[in-house]
Amino acid sequence: MAAEATPRINCRYLESFTNSTVRVLGRVTSLRGDSATIDANGSVQVHLNRDAHLTLNNAVEIIGKVQPDLSIKVFQAMDFGSNIDYNAVEAVVDATHRYKEIFYNAD
Repeated sequence: MAAEATPRINCRYLESFTNSTVRVLGRVTSLRGDSATIDANGSVQVHLNRDAHLTLNNAVEIIGKVQPDLSIKVFQAMDFGSNIDYNAVEAVVDATHRYKEIFYNAD
């Protein structure tokens, strides 16, 4: 059985991936209990699980499911530290959607 595709997205693609599992890389801008906000070319609300340990202003990669309210329920979160080239991140997101037939099934 093939693994589920987890396309890389940012804030502008949230609506297109409602009820889908995705990857989002952004900077943590706020932490409040079991939720956080990350900047991924726009603000994204995330609902953390118990294993998520985020650091304010660090980059984080979230794997999770986009909810109907366009927030993301976190399945896994990985801290990427503070030395991230966000232009490179956006280039990867752009390539993911420009060549979607390589990265995910758009149907």
